[in-house]
Amino acid sequence: MIEYVYNLENISELMLKGFFVEFSRRPTSEKLYEILDNSEYKILALDTAQNKVVGFVNAISDHTLSAHIPLLEVLPNYQRRGIGKELVKRMIERLQDYYMIDICCDDRLAKFYGKFGMKRIIAMTIRNYQNQMGKM
Repeated sequence: MIEYVYNLENISELMLKGFFVEFSRRPTSEKLYEILDNSEYKILALDTAQNKVVGFVNAISDHTLSAHIPLLEVLPNYQRRGIGKELVKRMIERLQDYYMIDICCDDRLAKFYGKFGMKRIIAMTIRNYQNQMGKM
């Protein structure tokens, strides 16, 4: 059974293994815990039978006007079960009072996020791929 939790209470670094499969240099589970701990908003999908986190989404915000969703991850063996969809739906609900909710994504993911009413915009970004494992 999948349970959705909104904090890191009862979540350990050991429960956060196997994410960032498309990264050439993956952040460790310790770095992922740090990312989630430092995020204003987080929702985790927990497989209660396996006692492990199988997906998560996080958001950062200015607490006034805007919020940004930098990460949505679902373990490969749990994809195509609606977990990512549920995580995004719940996060958008949590952020509904903000004027802007932004996500930057690869072209191949635009259709998925469009299902939530998100629109394409022009965005610019810098990707320091040598830092994929996180700030040291």
